[in-house]
Parts: sequence; C-alpha cells; structure tokens
Amino acid sequence: MRTMTVQRKIKLRPDEVKNFVAVAARCEFDIDIAYNRYIVDAKSFLGVMGLDFNSVLTVSYNGYDETFEQQLSHYAIAC
Repeated sequence: MRTMTVQRKIKLRPDEVKNFVAVAARCEFDIDIAYNRYIVDAKSFLGVMGLDFNSVLTVSYNGYDETFEQQLSHYAIAC
C-alpha cells in the first residue's frame, strides 16, 4: 500500500530544534524539511540547526504519528 506524502509549513526557533528532532526521531517514517532548494533530514539535529530560521520551512513525510502531528500543529503557520 502506498501512502500519500503530506507537506506542512512551519516556523522553528533555534531553541525548539532539540525537542522537534527528538519527536521526529521516534517516528518510523522518513521526514524531510525543505526551504528554497535545501532539503535536510528532520531527524538530524545538525541538519535542522543549519536551516534558516527566518524562513518558512516545509516538512514532508508519508506516515502518521500522533505526537509528531501535535508538535507540527504547534509550529504550523497559516498559509
């Protein structure tokens, strides 16, 4: 069975990265964060810290985890 890729727009602050990565790391599916043409693994602390926190970030994933969904809702921006 093939699942559909979900994309959500978020804003992160540097002090939120540790918690975000910890929750993402518990998910059994791949999670990417992109801005402009850069894509990093959301489970990589160093990768996420290298992002531009002034930009809107796009999180892409194709699975479901209740805790991760709640966290994304916290960081979500209106589009």
